[in-house]
Amino acid sequence: MTMRLMAVRLIMAAMLATLAFMNAAKLARTSLIAGAALVALAMLAPIGAPPVLAQQTAAVDVDEVRIEPLSQTVPVIGRLVARQSGIVAARIGGPVADMRVSVGDRVKKGDILAVLDTARLQRQRALLAADVAETVAQINLAESLLVLRRQEMARLDGLKNSAAFSKGRHEDMRQQVVVEQSSVGAAMARKERAEANLALAEIDLYYAEVRAPYDGVVTIEHTATGSWVTNGGPVVSMVGDRQLEIEADVPASRIPALESGMVVSIELDDGSLHQAVVRAVVPEENPLTRTRQVRFTPDVEMAALTLAVNESVLLQVPAGPYREVVTVHKDALITRQGQTFVYIAADGKANIRPVEIGTAVGGRFEIISGVASGELAVIRGNERLRPGQDVTVAGAS
Repeated sequence: MTMRLMAVRLIMAAMLATLAFMNAAKLARTSLIAGAALVALAMLAPIGAPPVLAQQTAAVDVDEVRIEPLSQTVPVIGRLVARQSGIVAARIGGPVADMRVSVGDRVKKGDILAVLDTARLQRQRALLAADVAETVAQINLAESLLVLRRQEMARLDGLKNSAAFSKGRHEDMRQQVVVEQSSVGAAMARKERAEANLALAEIDLYYAEVRAPYDGVVTIEHTATGSWVTNGGPVVSMVGDRQLEIEADVPASRIPALESGMVVSIELDDGSLHQAVVRAVVPEENPLTRTRQVRFTPDVEMAALTLAVNESVLLQVPAGPYREVVTVHKDALITRQGQTFVYIAADGKANIRPVEIGTAVGGRFEIISGVASGELAVIRGNERLRPGQDVTVAGAS
């Protein structure tokens, strides 16, 4: 009997333990379901809904909404061209006595590139110098004879009231004075002509030295020592690599946005970024490509870079007219459920604003609608903010 009673008690204890365990599991499951429901409700709550629980004041950084200039750009590939380049020609003909430069040599304006043989020119100059001396002697002789004739004329004029006066002799002397005056004039004209010829010979002697017309680099030798060059014949080709410009074929539709003096961004082959200024828009359109040639002056220290003619340059050309837009810092933008928002700090509260964004402007974005210039947009701490939450501005950027 005692054994049977103990067995009954053990069975009842086991049943009570099982019931207790089932009640605990049911309670835990109910708690989990309730917690999940709360989380789901929180996630499904609209962004603009007031917070359910009291929230702490958040410290945030802000940036002022401000107006920025905007000019959308499109990439255009250009090339470096030299403002001064071409063939340096001989100004007289003759054999090359000395070739002073080679390909790759850097020269300064006025440096001698080649020297032509001057033996014939030296002799010609000597002959012309002798002609000048001869005409000077002729002038001196004619002037001396003119002085004598004038003296004789004066003596005859003094005899007009005497019996020794001869009218015929007086007339002959007057004509001789006129002749000697003409002789002096003719001699002076010959002297001027001889001096002009001598000056031309001096110029030819100067041109016998072919000089660099500008600073640059020799790119081609067209002749050599001992060769004959004609008047106007090529001697060397040069390029002025210290005065480079950018030439680009810009689509005609982009031309209205370009103005002389406008600054654009450029990128060189080495990846370095610089600026260039619009110098000229050539008023001629390519009928096949519908482009116009535009020249840009790069704001680059040419001597400090290894630039070359025909090197490619990437330009950012304005795609439309200049305008001013409202912008916010890029860190102010928050995207949730496919919508973009900005928190505006005002009166100690974080007010959420849906915004419509436009074009990027450096580290900022154009705001088409939603905020106004002068408002303070939250850029730090906005990730954890709730609409209407109290905020304190920790700093302004």
